[in-house]
Amino acid sequence: MFHCRRSDKLDLLRKIPLFSRLSQRQLNAVARHADGVRLRKGAVLAKQGAQGLEAIVIVDGKARVEGDGRAIAELGPGDVVGEMSVIDGKPRSATVIAETPMNLLVLHRRDFVFLLETVPGLQRKLLVTLCERVRQADQALTH
Repeated sequence: MFHCRRSDKLDLLRKIPLFSRLSQRQLNAVARHADGVRLRKGAVLAKQGAQGLEAIVIVDGKARVEGDGRAIAELGPGDVVGEMSVIDGKPRSATVIAETPMNLLVLHRRDFVFLLETVPGLQRKLLVTLCERVRQADQALTH
C-alpha cells in the first residue's frame, strides 16, 4: 500500500482522463473512496476469469494486458482496469500484469458503484472510455 494524502489523491485524479473534468466536490468524493496500492513488477492486477471486486486506476507504471495467454495491449498512467467486471458482475475478460513497479488507486466495487450513482458526469465519462476500448479492440481485430 502506498500512503497518499487526500490532496495528493486529488492531484493524481485530476490527471486521469476518466476524472479530469470532475468538479472539486466530485473529485473529493472519489478521493475519499480510493485506496493507494503499490505493486511490484510481475504482480497480477486482474486475472482473466476471476470475479472483479475492484476498479483500478493506474497512477504510474506500465502493465501488459493478456487474453488467453497472448499480449493484447499495454496500459499506463491514466488507464483504468477492471471497471467492466465491476459494472456487469461478470468475470474479468483479461489478465493484467505489472511490467514495472506500479502505484495504483483502487476503488472497491461497492464504492465504485456508489460513485457512478452519485457523481454527475462520471457515468458518461466511463461510457466514453468503454467506447474507446471497444473501438480499439475492433481496430486490432480488423488490422
